[in-house]
Amino acid sequence: MSLVDYFTRKPEFDILAMEEADCQPAAVLHRQRFAAPWSDGDLHGLIVQAPVFGLVARQSNAIVKGVTGGFVLSRAVLDEAEILTICVDPRYARTGLGWRLMQGAQREALSRGAASMFLEVDEANVAALALYRKLGFEKVGERRGYYQDATGRRTAALVMRRDLR
Repeated sequence: MSLVDYFTRKPEFDILAMEEADCQPAAVLHRQRFAAPWSDGDLHGLIVQAPVFGLVARQSNAIVKGVTGGFVLSRAVLDEAEILTICVDPRYARTGLGWRLMQGAQREALSRGAASMFLEVDEANVAALALYRKLGFEKVGERRGYYQDATGRRTAALVMRRDLR
């Protein structure tokens, strides 16, 4: 173990209900990860709606507490829920944070009466597809040419579904 390893702590995160104050840091994070990012106003406009709920991952063991490591925004209406967006800081990719956020969103949707959950994902997002498949989501549809990257290349949005009960 090196001296740096000895003094470096693995980040730990609490998964908490997303509040209006989380919209600005969430928008900054969204801008880092998406070609068509949502602004803090976009996020705020959603989070204040009754059927919408979000979870945020806040670092709990840093000198400066409350660093946003990721968030998920969802909506539940009647017996269906959907993931509106999920985003994990690139520094914390492949640490299980996306898994924890999705598990929390599924639990909350179930508690709100949802029997199933839907999401859309870019067919080129290999990491997200692996996570969603691991969580039990299956492809139920496709929207061809839905996403466009910075180079103008278009890819399909895969519509995925999972039973919650």
